[in-house]
This record gives sequence, C-alpha cells and structure tokens, in this order.
Amino acid sequence: MIESLNYLPHAALPSAELAGHFTDLAPPLTARQAAIESARCLYCYDAPCSRICPSEIDVASFIRNIHDKNINGAAAGILKSNILGGSCARVCPTEILCEDVCVRNHDAEGQPVKIGLLQRYAVDHMQFASHPFKRAASTGKTVAIVGAGPAGLSCAHRLAMLGHDVVIFEKEGKAGGLNEYGIAKYKLTDNFAQKEVEFLLGIGGITIRWCQMLGDNVQLRELHAQYDAVFLGLGLGASRQLGLTGEEAPGLLAAVDYISALRQANDLAALPVPKRAIVIGAGNTAIDMAVQIQRLGAGEVTLVYRRGFDAMTATHHEQEIAKANQVRMLTWAQPQQVLLNGEGKVAGMRFEKTRMEGTRLTGTGETFDVAADAIFKAIGQSLDTQVLNDPMAALLRRDGDKIAVDAGFRTVLPGIYAGGDCVAPGQDLTVQAVQHGKLAALAIHADLLNKVEAA
Repeated sequence: MIESLNYLPHAALPSAELAGHFTDLAPPLTARQAAIESARCLYCYDAPCSRICPSEIDVASFIRNIHDKNINGAAAGILKSNILGGSCARVCPTEILCEDVCVRNHDAEGQPVKIGLLQRYAVDHMQFASHPFKRAASTGKTVAIVGAGPAGLSCAHRLAMLGHDVVIFEKEGKAGGLNEYGIAKYKLTDNFAQKEVEFLLGIGGITIRWCQMLGDNVQLRELHAQYDAVFLGLGLGASRQLGLTGEEAPGLLAAVDYISALRQANDLAALPVPKRAIVIGAGNTAIDMAVQIQRLGAGEVTLVYRRGFDAMTATHHEQEIAKANQVRMLTWAQPQQVLLNGEGKVAGMRFEKTRMEGTRLTGTGETFDVAADAIFKAIGQSLDTQVLNDPMAALLRRDGDKIAVDAGFRTVLPGIYAGGDCVAPGQDLTVQAVQHGKLAALAIHADLLNKVEAA
C-alpha cells in the first residue's frame, strides 16, 4: 500500500498549483463548438461508429439531436444504451473505437467527428425534471449485486428499470469502482464519478450496503439463498506480481494503490512523491501512473516495457500524452532485480534487454540499471484470491484467471451471474463492463420471468 512510500518527501509544489495539474485533460466543448462539430457528422446509414460501440449507442442519432438542439433527446439516447455515458465519454478510448472508424477520417479533412466530446456535451448539459427512465411495475423479485463498479451499477439500473429491487454489496465506502478509485484524476474531475452514481440511483429501487466483501463478511451461499438472483461484478482486485526478490520492499507498490490514494486525497501536497520513479507496464494504467507522478513533481519518471511500442496495450493517444508530459519510455527491457539501499528500501531496478526470436520474447543477457526512489507496478490485475475463500464462490468455473460465463453471463452455478472485468469475454474497458451489466440484467430478468411462468 501507499504507506510504504511514507518515508519519501511530500509533493514539493503548492496545493493550488498541483490542483491545476489535474484539471480536464480534454476541455469540454462550448455550445458553439458542439454545434459546429455536430454539423460535421454525415449521419451515416448503418453508421460504423454505432456498430463498433461496445454499449451499442446510436451515435448518429444522438449527434443529430445535438445539431437540432435537442440535448435531452441526445442524452436520453446515450443513457438508454449506456447509463454511465458521462464517464465513458471521458475515459473510453474513442480513438480506437468510434472515432477510429468515422468516415470523415477518409475525406479531405481527414479528421473524425469528436464523438467522445459530443457525448460528454450531451450528458453534461441534459436538464431533466426527474430521472429520465421510469421503473416498470414491481416484479416482487430482489437481486443481489456484489460490487458497485461500472458492471454492477449498470446491472442494478437496468434491473430497477425492469421492476426488480436491487441490493448492492460494495467493499469500499464509495460506489463507482475504477471510475472512483482507478482512473487518472485528470480524466474524471470535479467528483464526477459520484455525481454519476447519484444520478443513476435516482431511478429508485436500489440499495447499497457498504464495506461488504465477498469471502469476508459476505458469503455467496447466503446471498444465493436470500435473493432471487445474484450478479458478481467483482472487478479485478489483485495486482499481479513481478516474481522478484525484494518485491515487498518499501518503495515498490502497485500503481493502482497509488492512483486510488491520489484520487481520494483532499490535499495533493500531502502525497509522498519520489524524485525518481520507475513505472513498469504497457497499458493505460501505466500511462496514468507515469503522467500523474510526473505532474505531482517527480524529477524523473521512466516507464519500462518488455516489448516494443507497437505491442503496448496503451493506445497511441495515451503514449503521446506520456511523451508530452516528459515521461521517459524505455522498451525491450524486462525487470530482473530490485535494487535496494543499505536500509532495505528501493534504490532502483536492474533490467535485462530483450528481443524477439521468432514468436518468442527472450532476454539478451545484457543488463542495465535505472536508479529510482520508488517503483510502481502496472502489469495487470487478476481476480482477488480472497474472493475464492468463499466456499460457494470457489465452485465457480474459471477461464484462465477469470470467471467463466455463457452468452447470458450465467455462471455454472444456477441463479448466479457475473460480468465486467472479472469475466473472460470482452476487453477490460469501462464501456465493456457497462454493457456486460446491462446484458446480464436482461438475462436475469428473462430467467426470473421464465421461473414464474414455469411455476
């Protein structure tokens, strides 16, 4: 945890200056900009941007509504498909999804419509007198959801729309999952994750119970017995290990732990900040960590990846953000040894240069050292093994290190469903988790109705 960095100095910059480093990465559109940008859309028939959207948003339709100044209509169209459309507009990698397939990439302008910013504009400027979606007549059924992240919240909202009551069991003290604890602070500003949760809960019929953890003070067998169905939106709570001696030394920790502390900090100047930092990884979390520690005032930040830039899971857009923030990026190097000082604290890391031999990555035997006061791991996450301490959860069939589900997000245990990052299908994206929750809710609803009819 972040306590392992407490011996480091606090951020050297004044609080007000630090806060200025974490304002919106992409400033929102003004009304005039939104009007101009929406006019660029060709409103394609069978639009490729809509077809590629993981949450099936009708992109052309909501953009036309913006152009026609029907902001509530645009927002309703977005939220009908993706109830977390506001956060997804900010964090979704539109550059490799809807905007990448925009037909305007291939005309004289060569620039896609700014779909993400238009989606944000619609949701940010909606003005509904009450919640835009109404609950169906009560079914008398209650569903338990474990996890108040994007998948769990999406599932809960759709189930509430369909007339079911929902109880969410959340291990933290706030809802939102990665939107609250794991996204770079400059991507979701102004407490937006909590504002979005508050809006979502406005539909009614959803109760959240805090500090409830599966395998600890919540047992799956009890939920299964007490509720008509159970949905597991567990996320991936355990950071993968490097497998090196010294990995538990002060100064080496998971990037997600530091990002969480940063997002929850009331005063950024109170955070410990190393003069020299190493970030190990190749995804968006690695970029988020490297950029944020740089913005907090670290003197030198080095991101290291064992393959080349083309193999990084972080998009080209994210890589450019890192470069623009003076993050040094080293590729073709893998961690070999944690270097410690005389007090047993992190002093740096030794890396071995790598290369491809056919389809296999191999070390060259040549090593080099990078000095650092702190090392942040961003090498991926896996299902928290504490969850499997629950006897019934241990019976869930696994697909690799995730939970196996069918096309309806049903697990092998009758009445128990799962979705989001903890299951094998799809990508580990917020928008994908939202879609999983929505589709799982539809499957739960259909299965509960079938049970009633069968009875």
